[in-house]
Amino acid sequence: MPSRRQTTSRAPTAIDQMVGEKIRKLRLDRNMTLAELGSELGISHQQLQKYETGTNRLSAGMLSNVADVLRVEIADLFEDANSNKGNAPDPLEKARNECHSWINRANSVDKLGSMARVLKALSAD
Repeated sequence: MPSRRQTTSRAPTAIDQMVGEKIRKLRLDRNMTLAELGSELGISHQQLQKYETGTNRLSAGMLSNVADVLRVEIADLFEDANSNKGNAPDPLEKARNECHSWINRANSVDKLGSMARVLKALSAD
């Protein structure tokens, strides 16, 4: 008689793969390399690649970190990355996200100040 004991699998699911695809899309939208995002998350680019391909599952804490670094809500990571293939992405929003990504990479007050001056000069048009 087969065992009725319920087994749980730690293998990645279709949802894990969908979240990984979304992370990859967001990373690319921000012109970030695997190494850059991995560094900001405190993980190797190899580990990030495993998350993006759905080979490894992300913990709740890592999901939170990814959302913080990519400046999105955690729920946004669960949206199907392919769901708006027919819709053109908002170019203004994409440009804003890229700017935020560069600002977040600034590692000194001087560099951030220079960026602010450039942005201020550009906005004077």
